[in-house]
Formats: sequence, C-alpha cells, structure tokens
Amino acid sequence: MNSTGNVRTHFADRASGYDRSSSWCTDDTLGELMLSTAAPRPGDAVLDVACGTGLVSRLFAGRVRRLVGVDITPEMAERARDTLDELVIAPAEELPFGDGTFDIVVCRQGIQFMTLPDAVREMVRVTRPGGRIVLTHLCAYGDDDRDEYFEILRLRNPARRHFFRPGDVEALLAGAGCDPVRSQRYVSVEDVDVWSDNGAIGENARQAIRDRYGRASAAFRAQHAVAEVDGRITDHMLFVVASGTRV
Repeated sequence: MNSTGNVRTHFADRASGYDRSSSWCTDDTLGELMLSTAAPRPGDAVLDVACGTGLVSRLFAGRVRRLVGVDITPEMAERARDTLDELVIAPAEELPFGDGTFDIVVCRQGIQFMTLPDAVREMVRVTRPGGRIVLTHLCAYGDDDRDEYFEILRLRNPARRHFFRPGDVEALLAGAGCDPVRSQRYVSVEDVDVWSDNGAIGENARQAIRDRYGRASAAFRAQHAVAEVDGRITDHMLFVVASGTRV
C-alpha cells in the first residue's frame, strides 16, 4: 500500500472517534488562536486543507462568504459536509482549484502526511496575492527532545511521513513564496493514555508509548513537563501556529 493509502486507512479507522482523540482537537483557546491568526472577514473565501471531521472549518462557519473543505478520506470528510459550502475529495498535492481562488487557506495537523514541499506550494498557489496561509502543527521543542518525541509520534501514527521542530513549518511557508512569515506557540496538555487511544493502533503500540515515556531522558521530561500521577502520564505538547502572506 502506498503512503496515500496508508493515510486513508489510518483515518478511516479513526473517523468515528477522532474528535475525542486529543485534548487539542476541541481546545477553544487553540481554535481562537488559529482563527485570530487567519483574521477572516465576511467577504472571504476560505479553504480548509485536510479538513477531516470539520473541527477547523467550524471555526470559520458563519464568519466568511464561502467555506470549502478538502480531504482524501471520505469517512472523515463526510462528517464535515454540513459545515461546508463545498466538500472536495482530493489530495493536497493536487488541489483542484485555480490560482488565487481563496483569501485564506488553513491546515491543522495535516502536512505531516503530505508530500512536502509540494502540498504547501499548492496551498500558496490557490491563495490570492496578499492572502494568508495558516499552518498549525505539533512540533518537538528542539534538538534535546526531537528523537524521543518523534519515536513516540511514530508509534501513535505510523502513517506519519514528516516530523517538525520550531522553524520547520515557517520555512515551508517562506520557501513556497510567503512574506512575511510569522509564528506563535501554544502548549496543549495531553493525557497520554487518552491521546494514544486513537482507534487506529493496537494495545502493543499503546504500551510501547507508555514504555517510551517511562524511560524518557531528563531533558525530554523537563521540556515536556512530563508528570505521572496515579499511573496517568501527562505531556505538555507544543504547537506552532505559522502564518504566511502570499506575495
């Protein structure tokens, strides 16, 4: 099975429980940060890439002129249909829209599964000059936690193709022709047992994640403020909300 097929299968398995799979999925503060970064206006056309069940699309619903979602997994995307003006099943690397179609393009937790930098270049292409692209993504804090965190993320989501540190997402936007590029950080507190119970991995993988936290280095524990209380592990996970303006 190719990488696209792996992603579709993974998210088809997760569709029914996706909205409950992480604290950040329905975190109002993270949502408001993404919305304020995009700064939508009533006359804007917005594209939500890798729209999934529509969690990000709902932030924009009723605030803009046109709201379009695109995803490759029908089982996920059908749950967003009622929120959208239009739902398109297509890969982010080949967006079926003309140049400069949208005022705002957003993507949360999607580029990890895509061919890069192709997908980001497509997002920029379909944004009008002066329009905004907003990418929100989990990142390692830096070199000290990178290897351990990437191992944990790979165990939770074997369909993942890319891992990021602060600066990586911003570089993708700059390389695709955005200027200026800005970013903000947000920390989401996640219960690891809840976070790992995504419906698409088995108990062996979930136990491997617990074991990895159990033998985590002091540097990783400090950066992630890992806490263990009554057998529950808590991780403070870093999001980067990066925005770029199409030149």
